[in-house]
This record gives sequence, structure tokens and C-alpha cells, in this order.
Amino acid sequence: MAQLQAVSLADQVYQRVKQDIFDFVLLPHDRFSENQIAERYQVSRTPVRDALYRLEREGYLEVGLRRGWSVKPLDFERIDELYEVRISLECAALDRLCAAADIQDRLQPLCATWMVPADQREDGMQIMAELDEQFHCELVRIAGNGEAARMHQEVCERIRIVRRLDFYQAQRIEKTYEEHALILQALLERQRDVAQRLLCTHIEQSRQSVHKISLSMLEAARRSYRAG
Repeated sequence: MAQLQAVSLADQVYQRVKQDIFDFVLLPHDRFSENQIAERYQVSRTPVRDALYRLEREGYLEVGLRRGWSVKPLDFERIDELYEVRISLECAALDRLCAAADIQDRLQPLCATWMVPADQREDGMQIMAELDEQFHCELVRIAGNGEAARMHQEVCERIRIVRRLDFYQAQRIEKTYEEHALILQALLERQRDVAQRLLCTHIEQSRQSVHKISLSMLEAARRSYRAG
């Protein structure tokens, strides 16, 4: 029983620290100790250590002798590669969707969220980041390839922190609604090539914004995210 409880606590700490990274509570280069995490979450050091080493294996953290733990800096080359994989998976999903007989039924929930008047749109950084990721993940899911959906979900999680910065500026929220609506309209009309081109342009703009990220932008995003 004690072992099961320790596993459960380690998993809880793992999820909370990872979410703190995604929510800008912990930023690249931020340093902390196992004791600080244990105190923050009111647990012992054993589940904390297990959780942190798991996050290290997944590439979120690094640990150094006498230096404690720190959030790994952004690896832009790796992020670019993940964006390439994401584009390939999503374009393949659009191809499958355009061939589906029930495409209108599959797209209806997404249309209800994104093809709405301006006064019905969300405008918060956090909710928009979540809705945007849901949009792209749902496109892959409803295309019907379960393995592609699983791989896509993993890719999206790896780039989540930088994708959320798309919504640091209000105009990106407006543009996202417009671009998602255009993609959906092209799909409803079974214009595969148009939909794929719109999707690639949409994602490429997000990828380019990644390269403009600095620590000062991350700090400002952290303040904005907390205020929102």
C-alpha cells in the first residue's frame, strides 16, 4: 500500500511540475531544489525525486552536481523538427477527412466553436491556448487514425509552452479564429489542397514566432498568464 501511495504521489508531482512549466510558473533556466518542490506540494522528497528524474528523462529538466535542478532552455532545432512532424500528421489528417462521407458531421463541433461571430469569441490567453491545441488535436482524432492521433498528442505536448505564446498578443487570437474558420470551410467544401495550404501557413506562422522568443518575453507572458 505504501509503495502504491508513493507511486501515486510521484505521478501527481510529475503532473504538477510539468503543468507549472506549461503555465510559465517555471521558465527555462529557472533553478530549484528537491526540498523546494517538496515544500511547495507538501510531500516528501522521495516522490519529488522520482517525478523530477522522470521529467529529466523526457527532456523538460536537467540536474547538475551541486547545482540542483533547472528547467532546460528551449531547443529551437528540436522544436523545428517537432513542428515538421506536426505539419505532416495534420496534413495527412486533412487528406483523410476530405475523403470521409460524413465530413460535415465530424466537423460540426469544431465549426460551432470557431465559425462564430466576433462577440462570441474567447479572448483569454489561457483558454485560447487550450482551444487552439484542442482544434488541431481534434482534426487529427476525427480523421480516424488512432496511432497518428497518439503521436500528434505527444508532439503537441512537447511544443505546448511555445505554442501558448502565440496568444500573448491579442491580434493572434483574432487571426486564429479567422484562420481556423477558413481551414474548416475548405474542408467542408472538400478542397483538400486549399485546406492543407491554409493549415501549413497557419502553423508556419506559429513556428516562426518561436524563434522570436526571449526570456524577457517569457517573463512578460508569465505575468500576463497569471493576470488572466
